[in-house]
Amino acid sequence: MIHPLRAFRYRNFRLFFYGQSLGIVGYWVQQIAMSWLVYRLTGSALLLGATAFAGQIAVLFLAPFGGLWADRVDRRRLLIVTQAAAAVPAFVLALLAWLDVVEVWHVIVLATLLGVVIAIDAPIRQSFLPEMVPEKQDLPSAIAFNSGMYNVGRLIGPAIAGVLIIATSEAFCFLVNGVTKIIAVLPFLVIATASREQPTQHIPILQAFKEGVAYAWDLVPVRLLLPVVALVSFMATPYQALMPIFAAEVFGGGPGMLGFLMGAAGLGGLIAIGLLAARRELRGMVRWVAAACFCAGAALTVFAYSAHLALSVAMLMLAGTGIVLAVNGISTVTMTIVEDRMRGRVMSFYTMAFLGMYPVGGLAAGALASWIGAMHTLAIGGACCMLCAVWLWTRLPGLRVHLRPIYVKLGVITE
Repeated sequence: MIHPLRAFRYRNFRLFFYGQSLGIVGYWVQQIAMSWLVYRLTGSALLLGATAFAGQIAVLFLAPFGGLWADRVDRRRLLIVTQAAAAVPAFVLALLAWLDVVEVWHVIVLATLLGVVIAIDAPIRQSFLPEMVPEKQDLPSAIAFNSGMYNVGRLIGPAIAGVLIIATSEAFCFLVNGVTKIIAVLPFLVIATASREQPTQHIPILQAFKEGVAYAWDLVPVRLLLPVVALVSFMATPYQALMPIFAAEVFGGGPGMLGFLMGAAGLGGLIAIGLLAARRELRGMVRWVAAACFCAGAALTVFAYSAHLALSVAMLMLAGTGIVLAVNGISTVTMTIVEDRMRGRVMSFYTMAFLGMYPVGGLAAGALASWIGAMHTLAIGGACCMLCAVWLWTRLPGLRVHLRPIYVKLGVITE
């Protein structure tokens, strides 16, 4: 019997999981505090979108460099540097807010700097998973719980942020994030992995990047699935940037309501993680992705026009489940089928599609919401996700033809 918790058999993964879980909770505490601070100072949907854009736009341009470095040098040492660097913007923002001199442009600049760190860190962290969990049959469990950290953070972090903002201030939230980032460095100091064979001679960076692009393009499942991640990220995940508007204007709440709504989506993400971790095999994952994408789009469309809190919470949970199932199902397939020598570069493209398109979508959603309203904006995004799901469903037979021989070669399935 395949146990859902099988990734925790590995000491390295356990250390990684505990440290990163704490760091991600801190990240979400800061994200909610930044959103609320910007909304409190300006009341502007456009600036909410601009803040989300600034926080992750660097991923769209810098993630390939993180992927190149991940394929060239010791990933564990790189992660020590990036995790420590992530604490710097948090501490600076905490100081500015504590001195009561913080302005919106401060938030946007520091969010941009944090985004630069995330752009380099994310593909390295993704490609480091197979080093901590070397057995391929256990990798889907590790990927599921790696995503689970993010969704636990999204569930717990906003709720903590809501309490801390009410009880203390946004400055304390930023300080909390900085401290968690320092603590998250510690597990990497004691993780020990087998030495990875390094190329004796590195090809030029531009050539290495082109090689990665060609490899990803030639691998048909990657070529078809990464655009799905990009569309879901662009059209669906910007609901997070617009959520302060729904919390304040639809439900008449404050930071506590914002944390509650975001936590509902995070709970849906946890449900998705449980479903992914409990899967017995990789076969059929793309079918799950298509269904999850459709459910996420439908849920966001209903949420956009719902004025009933209970229905809205249920729809956010369903949307969170669908989004996490879709993007992490694709992550599981991608990380399993790519070669180790290319894993860093291919996962950097995945990072660009997921994290890189989110800020573009957040900015577009903020601009569109200031024109036609947040409700219509969110409904349009949901409809696009449903159309994408229908398109992917029509491509399933062709994808099976390409995936099956790869799975057989890797020993994931038998003839």
